[in-house]
Amino acid sequence: MRELPFTRRQIGLAAVAVLALVLLGSRLLLRSEAPAAPPIPTAAATTTAAAQTPLVVDVVGAVRRPGLYRLPPHGSRVADALERAGGATPKAQIELVNLAAPIADGEQVVVPRRGSAASSGSAAPGSAAGPVHLSTATLEELDSLPGVGPVTAQKILDFRQQHGAFTSVDELDAVPGIGPARLEQLKGLVAP
Repeated sequence: MRELPFTRRQIGLAAVAVLALVLLGSRLLLRSEAPAAPPIPTAAATTTAAAQTPLVVDVVGAVRRPGLYRLPPHGSRVADALERAGGATPKAQIELVNLAAPIADGEQVVVPRRGSAASSGSAAPGSAAGPVHLSTATLEELDSLPGVGPVTAQKILDFRQQHGAFTSVDELDAVPGIGPARLEQLKGLVAP
């Protein structure tokens, strides 16, 4: 019989070492493939998820497809809502709509028809056909409110530009020049 260059003891130790390396390697490999524990929700993650909820707006009036539409939560404008509704009809009086105004969740975008009471000027001067929507109103519409002149109307527009669409009429209190008394006077005449 031919003699081996290694002793039985050396072969046994080598086998044990190889087996230990294989076990250690497989253990490390399995550990790296194990799924990570899901992250614990934080207030920031909850806020982010809420911020990703789409806006729902109601588009009515002189549009091709009136109805409820979902829009992205950030940067959506009246023009986007109008586009989703198929655009304005030929009878729309689009110059009365501020297409650049930011959209708020739950808002109604009204596109008036030519010759309708709202667009023909049949309402009494200084009175609106309905509440003035702070999130979409033009400078002229805001200026027509009692106690709000062109300077305060511009401050409302500037506030809206900086902070986004109004979600509550009470936010008007943060606009310079509108105090609690003026806010009470406007409460029945404006809507977010």
